[in-house]
This record gives sequence, C-alpha cells and structure tokens, in this order.
Amino acid sequence: MALRALAEPTRLRLLALAARGGFCVVDFTEILDQSQPRLSRHLKLLCDAGLLARLREGANVWFTLPEDDKGGLVRSLLARLPEQDPELAADRRQAARVLAERARSASSGFAENPAAWDEMRTIGLPAEAAEAALLGLLPAPPGRLLDVGTGTGWLLVRAAPLIKSGLGIDASRTMLALARSRLADAGFGHCSVRLADMYRLPLPDGGFDVVTLCMVLHHAEDPMAVLTEAARVLRPGGRLLIAELDHYDAPSLIAPLSHRWPGFSVERMTQMLSDAGFVADPPMRIRAQIDVLVWQARHR
Repeated sequence: MALRALAEPTRLRLLALAARGGFCVVDFTEILDQSQPRLSRHLKLLCDAGLLARLREGANVWFTLPEDDKGGLVRSLLARLPEQDPELAADRRQAARVLAERARSASSGFAENPAAWDEMRTIGLPAEAAEAALLGLLPAPPGRLLDVGTGTGWLLVRAAPLIKSGLGIDASRTMLALARSRLADAGFGHCSVRLADMYRLPLPDGGFDVVTLCMVLHHAEDPMAVLTEAARVLRPGGRLLIAELDHYDAPSLIAPLSHRWPGFSVERMTQMLSDAGFVADPPMRIRAQIDVLVWQARHR
C-alpha cells in the first residue's frame, strides 16, 4: 500500500514538502496551487498508508513525516530525487514564502498594530533613514515603479508623489488589504497593489523604470531568482533599488522572523547583481545593530 501511495506526482510533492517541516492543508493548497478537496484526498491516502503523520494543534492539523521506518522509507526515496527538479525547486521557494509570511503574521509587532508593521521597525533598525535613502535614489523625471514585497505599502505611499505610476506586489492578502487602505486614504489613485509571486511576476518584460526590494531578499529561498525577475520587468537602463541587511551574526535578534539568509555581504550582493544583469554602485551603509545597505543598480 505504501508503494502504491508513493506512485503519484502530487503525493511525492506533498511528501517532499512535509520533509521540510509541518504544513497544514491551507499551506499545501497555496504552495501547490491545487484545490483543497483534491489535496485532502491525497493527504488522507498518505496518512492511511502511514507515510504522513497528522498532528492536531487546536483548530489546526499539521502534516509531517512520521518518525518510524516508513518515515525513513520516504526520506530514502526523496534523497534519490533530483535536487534541481524544476517543480520541486518551485515548491521549495513557495514553501519558504509561506513560512516567512507565517512568521511575519505571528510577530508581536504585526499582532499589536498591523497597519504600522514593517520588519525594520519591528527589530529596531533605522527604517526612516533607509526610506529616505531609497527615495533619494528615485530617478527624475517620474517613471513607473514596481515595489516587490510591498507589505503594508509604506514605501509605495512615500514614493507616490515622486512617481508617474506605482504597483506593489506581495504574497499576503492581509498586508495588501492594509496597503490598499493606505493608498486610498492618501488619494493616490495612480498606485495600486496586487497579489503576486515574486519568483513569477505576472507582468510584461521591460514594463517598469524602477524596481524596489526593501528587506525582501533575506526571506527568499532563491534570491537570484528574485533578482532575475526584477531584471526581466525592468526596461533596459532601468534602476533596481535595494535596502537589505549586511551579513550578520546575531541569530537571537532575527530568529523569530524566520530569515532564510543572514543578510548579504557587499561582495556577495555585488556578484549576485552582476550575475542577474546589473551594474551596481557601491552601497550606502546605514549603521545600526545590524547595518542596512542601500543599493542602486542599473539594468545592463
């Protein structure tokens, strides 16, 4: 029965995800972009076969690999799958996004005041200085701006008077609802937000003059994929503006927010930008308990 349960692509994808940690049905539907009834049937079959364990916590049920021989069988099988399989790699990126969003929504700062939440303020970094640095790099005349990982839209609202049009994208419906409210309250009809995946932007090539990434890359499972998408939607010569953590060694400060990467050194970020098709200026350094680096790069 166990082998029959394994012989289906969606069930293999579910097991590969469960090997990375606990997920609930809603998580799986978002990651795999399949209906809940369909995935519930697959999950029931896997549980009946002993290949998944169900763990109830209050109203939620989490699915993980069992700690027995069948769990070992699954791990042995997964180890034989190609690490760079495109579908599994895409699932890992989506899973990382879901986990980061879960941590963000659960943070005390977001719970206390979602409308005022942003990560830099939550961990005591100089948000105002980073905002001012990013806005100071916006080109003239005003152009079209894409804010990737816009969150509650704080940067888009600040940039709105300086741009021709703006679009913010984020994977959190809660965050986007707050961003829409901010834009509407300020009367910025030339700016909007939408739900989208930063690894697969539903946008045409070369449609923007500026792309901003503020405190986004250290949450990304694949930062290079984010930079490559940014290059795709920028016009030739367009600008990429980034505010990102310098490489740090302070896990106690950051652990609650589920960072995927401990920031990026100047050398590493320079290389990533070059590999993605950008020419980067030396970054501006904002001193803090963890330095924030503000980058400007031009699309070759």
